[in-house]
Amino acid sequence: MIILPAIDIQEGRCVRLVQGDFATSHQVAADPLSTAMGFKEAGAVWVHMVDLDGARSGRMENSEVFIKVAAESGLMVEVGGGIRDMGTIDYYLQNGIERVILGTAAIRQPALVAEAVGRYGGRIAVGIDAKDGQVMVAGWAEGGNADYITVAKAMEEMGVGALIFTDIARDGTLTGPNPEPLRILKEQVACPIIASGGVKGIEDIKALAAMGIDGAICGKALYSGDLDLEEAIHCAGG
Repeated sequence: MIILPAIDIQEGRCVRLVQGDFATSHQVAADPLSTAMGFKEAGAVWVHMVDLDGARSGRMENSEVFIKVAAESGLMVEVGGGIRDMGTIDYYLQNGIERVILGTAAIRQPALVAEAVGRYGGRIAVGIDAKDGQVMVAGWAEGGNADYITVAKAMEEMGVGALIFTDIARDGTLTGPNPEPLRILKEQVACPIIASGGVKGIEDIKALAAMGIDGAICGKALYSGDLDLEEAIHCAGG
């Protein structure tokens, strides 16, 4: 299982939110690049980055941060947040970003997902952010009128490289991932699944690895000191 430490960017700063609520935004690190370099030193291979401003506006808002981290950190960078057209996808994937994550666009513009996968294959991932089993979009501010399994199956059929599943109720709460929707998702699709939201410590990493989950995104637990990244990577084997 691959461990992906997370860096969420708002107005160029490293921040964390609780359950996607922008009112809870607080800075957790001084500088995105130095934070990424620290993750690299701990043994990380990937870093998961989110453009929080872009998630709300539907445009690239912090792209220079992501491009710099990709160019200078030595990590493979995946980026999500506000990626809703082919031009943005092209820009990121042609300027050092390893993988882009489509969220709102996957629900509202499935044809874009198909086009992107046709051009870039497994470098396209889809983020499925769910609340009570229903997919949320537009920075988690709106319901997508679809259940997460239906969306997951459709995205798998298109050939996306990975599904990133976030249980919104657990995100940023340090209450542990919700195993049940992950278990159901793994039963229903065969493509790689990356779990996001709620990881609080090493026992969660062990549990996700035992389930056969392919990746785990870790954010707040790293910044709070509840999870040691080097230990997590060693425990997960990736």
